[in-house]
Amino acid sequence: MTALDRDLSGVTDLADAPGVELVTADLENGSPWPLAGRTFAAIVVANYLHRPLLPRLPQVLAPGGVLMYETFAAGNEAYGRPRNPDFLLRPGELLGALAGALTVVAYEHGTVGRPRPAVVQRICAVRDSTTAVPID
Repeated sequence: MTALDRDLSGVTDLADAPGVELVTADLENGSPWPLAGRTFAAIVVANYLHRPLLPRLPQVLAPGGVLMYETFAAGNEAYGRPRNPDFLLRPGELLGALAGALTVVAYEHGTVGRPRPAVVQRICAVRDSTTAVPID
C-alpha cells in the first residue's frame, strides 16, 4: 500500500508496517509527481479534489485495476465545508473526467447523511486490460 499526501503526520504509526509506503508530496503547490513510472492495482481517493490530477489517474492504474473515488460536489455548501467551488465537483464532472479512459462500474451524485450530511460524487471504475491509456 502506498499513501500519498502533503501531510502524513496523522499516520506515522504506519511507517514501519510491512508493505506500507508513505510518500509526502504537495501536488497542489508544485511538488513533482512522486510516483513516476509506477502503476497500481487499486487507487482510492477520498475527500480530495485537485482537478489536474484527474487525467493522471487512468495512466497510473494498472490494466485490470480499480479506481474508487469519492469527494464533495456542488450543493455541499448548504451543509458545511468545503464551500469553495474550486473544491466541489460540478454535476457529472467526475464521470466526464474519466469517460473513455476507464469503464464505469458505478457512479452516484447525491446527498449522504453519514458521517455528516454532505453532497458527494462517487465512482468505481476499472481499466480494461486491453485498452491503452495515453500518457502525457
